[in-house]
Amino acid sequence: MSSSPPETTPTGPPKTADELREAFLAYFEDHDHLRMPSASLIPAADPTLLLMNSGMAQFKPYFSGEKKPPHPRVTTSQKCFRAVDIEEGGDDTHLTMFEMLGNFSFGNYFKKEACAWALELLTDGFGFDPERLYYTVYTTDDEAAQIWLDLGIPPERIYRFGDEDNWWGPAGNEGVCGPSSEISYYRGSLDDVPAADDPVRNGEWGPNYHEDFVELYNLVFTQFYRDLDGNDTVLPAKNIDTGLGLERTLAVLQDVSNVYETDAFRPIIARVEQLSGKEWGGDEDADRAIRIVAEHARSASFLIGDGVIPGNTGRGYVLRRLIRRGMLFGRELGMDTPMLSAVARTVADHIGHVYPELKGNHDFIKDVLKQEEMNFSRTLEFGASVLA
Repeated sequence: MSSSPPETTPTGPPKTADELREAFLAYFEDHDHLRMPSASLIPAADPTLLLMNSGMAQFKPYFSGEKKPPHPRVTTSQKCFRAVDIEEGGDDTHLTMFEMLGNFSFGNYFKKEACAWALELLTDGFGFDPERLYYTVYTTDDEAAQIWLDLGIPPERIYRFGDEDNWWGPAGNEGVCGPSSEISYYRGSLDDVPAADDPVRNGEWGPNYHEDFVELYNLVFTQFYRDLDGNDTVLPAKNIDTGLGLERTLAVLQDVSNVYETDAFRPIIARVEQLSGKEWGGDEDADRAIRIVAEHARSASFLIGDGVIPGNTGRGYVLRRLIRRGMLFGRELGMDTPMLSAVARTVADHIGHVYPELKGNHDFIKDVLKQEEMNFSRTLEFGASVLA
């Protein structure tokens, strides 16, 4: 990832994807974090991962102590891919490829600093209304709850959850793990906020309960080692692993209902509109198809740019599924093949200044997409002729 800042330095809260990314990275650089580039979507020397799925994945050897980090504090904007979300791609909340902003500590600072900086960044840096921020902690993590209270958070905006929501790891049968604290943003009306003692807050209203809450920032406190018997031992060096979803946060900053209405996607959506002749915002089914074509063309460009090619197994099969699903929804819009390869140029033009591999490898990306699209088109045409 390019480390150069935007051409103009923003005044006030960030307003664009570029400004948000830079504001996050610069904030943590000012707090003695080393800015590091995004790793490839193809994990290096990690057979446990099919594709890079989180900001911390490239730092697993540092968290485990196998390698010494280049600096005890690091910050990144990491491109991530989650194959489990392919079928959900195109709705309001799921992206197959997304950017995860993160700050990490390898045996350096811990909960108090991580919480204080997160709060300062969201409120002073991004301009979020403190009254709209809600916090979750692990059921038994009294330390994290007290830290939020000490930072001035009212107790009624602190919720406790168990393993499913506020515990991370281990990544396997044994390894490092720990509780987490998530910060969510309330997008509803402040007039609808129930009183602190209203029983509706217990299981019906609040983060993880109500659709008006958007999870933004996850702070993971990897402070234990869990053995094969399930016993947790306190680590001698405690770590911090955080993730702030760029696209989700951008939707809140720009006050739009979903990530596709942000500047992270609008140029790509506009290109699909141009190619299909269908206008965004006119029909629910067409809108969904436009979003899927835009999202899958973007994601496929990133995968191919990092060296993934379509195939029948592993990463290649993930890419093939992505391309074919995008094509099927493109056909619903009346788009001709090749379609995704025609969108790939816009993807490269829009975000290639951040991820230069999209521009440097554009011809390869376009050719791979075009070949796969033509092959799948022939398959569809053959199937249609057999059924005719």
